[in-house]
Amino acid sequence: MDNRKNVTIDIENDIALKIFGDFDKNLKKIEKKYDVSIVIRDNKIKIFGDNRYAAKSLIEVLTERANKGNDIGEQELNYCMDMVDIGDKKTKNDVLGLDEDIISRTVQGKPVKAKTIGQKKYVDSIRNNMITFGIGPAGTGKTYLGVCMAIEAFKRGDVQRLILTRPAIEAGEKLGFLPGDLQSKIDPYLRPLYDAIYQIMGAESFQSNLEKGLIEVAPLAYMRGRTLDNAFIILDEAQNTTIPQMKMFLTRIGFNSKVIVTGDDTQKDLPKDVKSGLDSAVKVLKNIEGIEFVRLSSKDVVRHPLVQKIVVAYENFDRNRSKK
Repeated sequence: MDNRKNVTIDIENDIALKIFGDFDKNLKKIEKKYDVSIVIRDNKIKIFGDNRYAAKSLIEVLTERANKGNDIGEQELNYCMDMVDIGDKKTKNDVLGLDEDIISRTVQGKPVKAKTIGQKKYVDSIRNNMITFGIGPAGTGKTYLGVCMAIEAFKRGDVQRLILTRPAIEAGEKLGFLPGDLQSKIDPYLRPLYDAIYQIMGAESFQSNLEKGLIEVAPLAYMRGRTLDNAFIILDEAQNTTIPQMKMFLTRIGFNSKVIVTGDDTQKDLPKDVKSGLDSAVKVLKNIEGIEFVRLSSKDVVRHPLVQKIVVAYENFDRNRSKK
């Protein structure tokens, strides 16, 4: 590394603290990644080393993200590193543009935004298509962002009802052996949907709309024989549908309705001899206008960074096993 070669960036001390983290944890990671040396003094950052311009580009992206209120944790740092490494101007602009699109706000007023380019593509697809399939691993925001989009459409009056459904316990939906009434039987399987709604709508508003019949949270089997007009419908955990169930669900859709289907095709709970309705839909419906399939990847995981590492480890394991 030639220490005579350096570039300088002007930066406020509070922003430097945000992007470099406690005890300069992020700074050390950037230095190691790009094999550079970074010195901060008098509101200036000096970057020494052959890869100084790549490091500078990353720090500029992180600075703008921090200026717009984003926390620069490990996940955010890793994602920005990956995107900056791609090296094209469009990718960098796409990352910076994520903050411009506020999808919704939580009951505490916190803005909900796509955190990755993949998530932004997913959100745009929901806006532009009647049916969107969001397929990807756990932690990529498929359900949460879908619920946010549905609630905002409901608040605007674009639709009259919200219908949230998922296959319960298994594709056969055999709930009879569980204790309690029907609601107590199905609630555990619908809890992730409730959690997302509570954050965006609040428990009181949700309960009020539920009692009025404007929001419905039910097992997939309850969709049979219905026509769903003027509704925003989310089918969650679609990898656990059978082919007949998926066909039944998709043919329920009526006029002025919008549908989101989410699933992780690597985590099926179906019996080995039963084919997934999600896998079939990808093949059967891929060329139909108004239906879009959005693939999210481990790079779009926005949970704890360890979750991303777990997803990548399983992807690599499955890839290597398939080669044998």
